Amino acid sequence: MALVDVEQTQFDTQLLGAMPIVNHFVERLKLDEALETALPHDDARVLLAPASVLGVVVRHLVVEHRPLYEIAEWAASYAPELLGLNESEIVALNDDRVGRTLTRLFDADRASLLTSVVLTMVRTFEIDCRQLHNDSTSITVTGSHYGGARKRGEKPVAEVTFGHSKDHRPDLRQLVWLLSVSADGAVPLHYRVESGNTSDDTTHVATWDQLRELVGRDDFLYIADGKLASEKALRHIDANRGRFVTVLANNRKEVTWFRHWTEDHAPTWEEARRQRARRSSDPDEVWRTFESPLPSGAGYRVIWVHAHAKQARDAATRTARIAAGLAALEALSVKLCAPHCRLTNVVAVESAVERALEHSSAARYFSTHVEEVPQESFRQAKRGRPGPATHYVKRVTKRFTLSFNVRSDVVSAEAKSDGTFALLTNDSVMTPAEVLNAYKYQPNLERRHAQLKGHQLVAPVFLKDPVRIEGLLCCHFFALVIQALIEREIRGAMKTAHQASIPLYPELRGCAAPSAHRMLEIFAHVARHVLRDADGTIVKIYQPTLTPLQIQVLELLGIPVSVYAVTKSASS
Repeated sequence: MALVDVEQTQFDTQLLGAMPIVNHFVERLKLDEALETALPHDDARVLLAPASVLGVVVRHLVVEHRPLYEIAEWAASYAPELLGLNESEIVALNDDRVGRTLTRLFDADRASLLTSVVLTMVRTFEIDCRQLHNDSTSITVTGSHYGGARKRGEKPVAEVTFGHSKDHRPDLRQLVWLLSVSADGAVPLHYRVESGNTSDDTTHVATWDQLRELVGRDDFLYIADGKLASEKALRHIDANRGRFVTVLANNRKEVTWFRHWTEDHAPTWEEARRQRARRSSDPDEVWRTFESPLPSGAGYRVIWVHAHAKQARDAATRTARIAAGLAALEALSVKLCAPHCRLTNVVAVESAVERALEHSSAARYFSTHVEEVPQESFRQAKRGRPGPATHYVKRVTKRFTLSFNVRSDVVSAEAKSDGTFALLTNDSVMTPAEVLNAYKYQPNLERRHAQLKGHQLVAPVFLKDPVRIEGLLCCHFFALVIQALIEREIRGAMKTAHQASIPLYPELRGCAAPSAHRMLEIFAHVARHVLRDADGTIVKIYQPTLTPLQIQVLELLGIPVSVYAVTKSASS
């Protein structure tokens, strides 16, 4: 072995992290090839291929989202070949180039790009598309420099504006993100970005049509929240032989009818779902169903659901509202007794009662009565010391008393429908239990929104150009797909192997439903070390040593351990 002068050598550390795992799924999705087709490298003046830049952006969103101005620094810490680049291309990566590439992504045929990637995913991973879920969320955007709605060429650009903020930030402008997933692992299949003031009930017709074209069938079960229950959307889906399940809002006439009906009738509930409580001391969570004898106005089936946990919450909410109403009425009664009360007529007092009960949402629980009580007072007609001959003037002022009672009949009638909610469907074959179980998968979609806003840190968006924001959101969708596939693969493998949990948590505590974030996190510090001589020639490569837990995760994902071995020159 030739001797090496230690002082003339350099020791480089190249991060591998979870990138080999991400690349495994990127290759199975053929994402890099799809990006190259959509954004060909047809300009020799461009130092980096647009598909290569977007590949780096997607990978960085999956592993660790940083601001775009840090993406070059982030990429420099990784082994270049894992990002599909070489060392010279890493140097050329910067936020300005990423921004211009996002603009080009907006200009490209994104519909064909998304269709190609999703269809490849469905075929490769055998995704079941018979049941699809849709929901929306708001993505907040900072700043006040965004203009109104406009177009770029022939393409409309979503307007960054104020709207109904689901993040409870009405002070910030926003965009609306619409996401559809399959019930097979909550894998994203479709997304769309709309202007920030778009109402959800206007989006379902276009979403359903796009999903029908994507999956190539119209008999899939489409599930969404109460905004789907608009006459236009439901009739469109039903007329095109589609199936739907949605929940009815409390202000619907079907809900009002059922609550009045339960006052004189007892529904024949049947247990449809049972789930263990989180605490061993608590009773099981039980859901029961009952099909309404009266269909909706359009003739669709109405399935009523009773949940024990919701029953307790409804009762607690009503008790709190009644208590708040009592406190408000008592405070108003004290105010009416004050000598300088400004409420001088019955109409003003009754309006004050309405406002007090409206604030606590307890008006229906109270009966109130305002009574005018004249109050006499006397004062001397003239100044001076009073005496036997002093004349007094009587003054009559209006005073009001407020009496109120809790309407026990209303409370008792409402308690009969505690814990209930209504599902609406046009499917004539599914049992009420199957309708409920289909709808209960909806929270898995909501967790994808949490993943988008949590691990991927999609909001707040600091980009100034809405065109580039839409391009970045397309990359977020691809990242979300990869994360969902990682979770689906490992959970499916655990089920096949009859493995209840794997020790992903600190102190080697078991995790029954591993998340992509936690699985990738345990690989975060995996690195290789390269020893070079003065000429830059590689003297020795020190391969990473994986832990038994990391090897177990790779085996469950079906990824060979060899992905963490060097297959290319470390200087390439």
